[in-house]
Order: sequence, then structure tokens, then C-alpha cells
Amino acid sequence: MIDYLPEDAQSTKALELMEQEFDGAVPNTRVMVNDVSIQEALIMKEELASIDGVSDVTWLDDAIDIKTPIEMADKETVETYYKDDNALFTFSVASGKEVEATDAIYELVGDDGAVSGEALNTATQQKMAVSETMYAAALLVPIIILILVISTNSWIEPVFFLTAIGVSVLINLGTNIFIGEVSFVTQSVAPILQLAVSLDYAIFLLHSFSDYRQKVSDPTEAMRLAMKRSFPAIIASASTTFFGFIALTFMQFEIGSDLGLNLVKGIVLSFISVMVFLPALTLLFYKWIDKTQHKPLLPAFKNIGKRVVKGKVPSLLIVFILLVPAFLAQGQTNFIYGIGDQPESTRAGSDIAKIEEVFGKSTQMVLLVPKGDIAKEEALVRELEDMNPVKSVLAYVNTVGSAIPAEYLDQSVTEQFYSEHYSRIILQTNTEAEGDQAFNFIEEVQEMTKGYYGDEAYSLGEAVTLYDMKNVVQKDNTVVNVLTVVTIAFVLLITFKSITFPIVLLLTIQSAVWINLSIPYFTNSSLVFVGYLIVSTVQLAATVDYAILLTEAYKENRKEMSAMKAIKKTLDEKIFSIAISASILSSVGFILWITSSNPIVASIGLLLGRGALLAFIMVVFFLPACLLVFDRVIDKTTWKANYYKEK
Repeated sequence: MIDYLPEDAQSTKALELMEQEFDGAVPNTRVMVNDVSIQEALIMKEELASIDGVSDVTWLDDAIDIKTPIEMADKETVETYYKDDNALFTFSVASGKEVEATDAIYELVGDDGAVSGEALNTATQQKMAVSETMYAAALLVPIIILILVISTNSWIEPVFFLTAIGVSVLINLGTNIFIGEVSFVTQSVAPILQLAVSLDYAIFLLHSFSDYRQKVSDPTEAMRLAMKRSFPAIIASASTTFFGFIALTFMQFEIGSDLGLNLVKGIVLSFISVMVFLPALTLLFYKWIDKTQHKPLLPAFKNIGKRVVKGKVPSLLIVFILLVPAFLAQGQTNFIYGIGDQPESTRAGSDIAKIEEVFGKSTQMVLLVPKGDIAKEEALVRELEDMNPVKSVLAYVNTVGSAIPAEYLDQSVTEQFYSEHYSRIILQTNTEAEGDQAFNFIEEVQEMTKGYYGDEAYSLGEAVTLYDMKNVVQKDNTVVNVLTVVTIAFVLLITFKSITFPIVLLLTIQSAVWINLSIPYFTNSSLVFVGYLIVSTVQLAATVDYAILLTEAYKENRKEMSAMKAIKKTLDEKIFSIAISASILSSVGFILWITSSNPIVASIGLLLGRGALLAFIMVVFFLPACLLVFDRVIDKTTWKANYYKEK
């Protein structure tokens, strides 16, 4: 994830500086080996160091002189690395070699050993990205086909829908080669999200084609008319989603840009596929649609509007009562900025539990301070050693000794601590990688080093990266949400030529977003921030289509009848189409949640699935109530509304 932080982030600068100054990298892996003597542990250390991609293996012999009895050494320092015949090694695995290196480590330590750390998390998620996407697709496609079969009158029509969007998904995945690389989060989420949010375009077109086939004998003419009629709905739907995803690309935390670019590309390709490829495919094989007709599998939705309208006052009251607490709660949720906890049912999760049972929690932090002033460095190290969460400090002044000039020692002894310009200090702490305690500790350490070295001191490590990530994404949240709302409001303004319609539509969908994102606060559960940020945009961009579909139809009906009759007729006509779209997006979300072991992807899935259902409920109950209550205001604030006036 550090790759996606902006270049001016403190941890990014620190990492670049350390790569320039030192051969070693920040430790990102811990390995525990059971039932070993000191000598066996030293042999294991050499074997770990010989694995391709592994560097800077640190153990007890780097902290104390093990030629003297360890009973004489500081107990706390010894037990950081060696306890009850269990040895704990820390080291770095090179970026890009995580999968091969962790496989080799597992082979070396066997089933009894335990491995944890950032490198293992990356390797696990990279392995899972492709297999879990395929598994999710294998579950999802039959469900979508079932939903589409129920919603159409032809057995073959769903194949046309999926072919048109499937082609655009494949082209989108293929064009990623021109980008060079994509995040495994994007690889897991983008294809399925693209399928879910753009399937509506194909449904709009083929439903219009079916209607015109009954009015016009020539299929080509029917398709021409269908394209003309469905184009405004498709372009409005695609535009809101397009601009919503564009907003993600403005994130400083570049995983948003990575996912946003992929989804924007996907929406454009889906739009082209539906308006160019699908008409050609349909006209070539329309006889198959005729031959595979079947009776409607669901009864007609009658008098739904009548029942919904009866609850207009309770609908408005419930939403307005929930709105303020939901808005406040969604801003107070406890967030996770990293990948989150690994489930103990997985090898990675059980290994973390094994290591923490013996050695407790441990997070490493590296400080880079200007080289030269031994007295200042010694004073800083003493202060660091006295800090509560610190288990051990590795620095030249307390390991080799401040009395021995570095120039008199072999480079192999000093290179771990000194470069040409900087001195490196490695801290072992017992904090989590993130959370209030970890972030407060980072702030204290940074303030302390600043007191000694000003802005010339740098800090890095997993916890520091997550601390920077927190600060970056919190700013992103405001930018992305404002951009999403403004651009979608602009599209709605042009689509409906009205000031009031965009406000009512955005209030409807934004309320669903706030209620969805407030649930973790009320259930006292943590939320992966990347998932929160993406879904707050995606839910608004993708589900506003339901509101557009209903409002577009209502606006036309309102020209011919009273508001009450128009809303009843619109609900009877459109609730089925909205239900189909919502059930597809909701299925996509819940299947991502069920199938993914990646907490970020699972979090996006759960929020998306729940958000689609909430948006459906809001569009069916709250939006019609608003359209009735604000009918006169809408009439006066809409250009050429031409509303029906009762005599």
C-alpha cells in the first residue's frame, strides 16, 4: 500500500532516503521457529538469509553479544528474540518477490513454524486476487442469469446482456497492459463492479427493442427506434457513474486513482459495447429471441403504487428522523487503514496468533537521523528506551558502544547502523500496527526526534505508513465526496433541466449512503477506510440510476395526469426494472463479501450489497413521497415542465 501514498508523504520520502543510504530495507516479516537452541537458531538465521528476496535478517545476536551467557543479558531484550526455546527472526522481503520468498520460508520452517507481516499479507492477497475473482464470478454469473431470466420473456436474452457487458469487461482487463500494473484490490473488484453497474444499459436497450418489435415489423427499424428512445436514459446513467468514478481519480492516495481509472475505462467500454456491439449482435440473432420466448415467470406488479403512496407520510418522517443521526454516525466510525485482521481460520491468521501468544504484539519502526553527533544520538536512544511501548532499541551507540569510533571497525559491523550521511535506529514496540495507541506513539517519537534533529529526522515502518495513510485519506474523503455530489448534480441538472429534481434525487441516494455507512458505528464494528471511501462514491454513482429511471418516467406521466395518478402509474411500471437492477448490484456486493479473504474487498462487498438494498428502499418509498410533497415547487423550478393541470 505504500506504493499508493503520494510522493510528498513523510514515509515515502523516508523510504526513498533509506534506499539511497542503506542496502537494507525496513523489516516487513516475522518468523518464529519452535524448540531450537541458540546454535540451531543461528543456523536457521543463515538459511533464512540465503532465500532469494530476503535481506537484513535480525535476531538476538544483533542485539547482544551471545558469546557471553544470555542469563547475564537484559531479560527484556533477550525475550524480544528468544523465549522458551522459541526464536523470533525479523527481516525484509523485497517488493515483487513476496510470493516466491514466503513460499520458500514456509518450506523451510514447516508446519510448526509461524510467519507474519506485510510481505506475507501481500503474497496472500496476490495469490487470492485471481482465484477469488474467478470464484466470485462463478457464483455470480448463474445468479445474474437467473435474475435476468425471471425479468425477461426469452431464455436467450440474458445471454445477449452478459455477452455485451462481458466483452467490454474483457477488453477493459486487457487494456490494463497499457497502464503497466494495477492493484490486486482493483483486479478483484473492478471487473465485477463494471458488470454490475453497466448491465442496466443493455437491459434498457433490449427492453425498448422488445417494445418496438410489437409496433414495427422491421427489426432494423425497431432497433433504430429503440436506440433513439433508450439513449437518453443510458447516457444519463453512464454519465452519473462515469463522473462518480472520475472523482476517485482525484484521491491523493493513489489506489483510488487506480480503481477509478479502471472503472471509468470500464463504463466507457460498456457504453460503446451496448450502443455498437449489442445492436449488431441482436439484429444478427433476433430470431433466436423469437424462438426462445417463454411466459412471464413472475406475476405482473399491479397496485404497488397505490400501496406505496399510502405510506408517504411515515416514509418521510422515518427518513428525516434517521438522517441527522446517520450523518453524524457515519463520520464517527472506527476505521482501519491497513488490510485489517486476518481470520484465524487461515494459515496467516493462525500464525499471527501463535507468534503473539509467545512474544506478544510487535511492530517495528525505523528512525533515520543525521550522522555525526554521538552524544545527541545516545541521548535520543536513552529517551526511546524509556518509552512505555518500546521493547528494544537497536542502534550503534547501545549495541556496539558509543566509546568505540565507527572508523576503527569493519564495515560489516557498522553498515547496519551507519550510512554516509545517516544513522539508523530500529525500535521494537508492543503496539498494534495501527490504532490510537500506535498513532499516538508515532506522534510522540516524531516530536521527540524533531526536538533533537528538527526536520532532518525521518521515520518509517508499517505503522508509520498507516499513520500517513490515515492523514492522506481523511483529506481525500472530503474531496471525493464533494466532487461526486457536484458532478452528479450537474448531470442531473442537465438531464432534468430542473433545480429541484437534482436536490430530491441526491437527497434520496445520499440518505441511503449515510444510513449504510452509519451501521458500523451503531454495531460497534470497525470499517476498512478504503472500502468506506470507495463505496461512498460507488453507491451514490451506481444507485442514482434507480432514481433517474423512476423520475424520468414520472416526469413524462405527470404531463398527462395528476401527481398522485402519475406516481402510482410510474411505480407500477418501473418498480420491477428497479428491483432487477438493485438485486444484481446487491448480489454482486454480497458475493464479494462472502468469497473474499481480502478484508478491503470484503468490506467493499458488504457495503455495496447493503447500499444497493437501501437505495432501492429509498427510491421506492422516500422518492415518490418527496415528488408528491414538492410537486408544486418542482413544477415551478423545472424548465418546460408542462405538468398536467387539473380543470
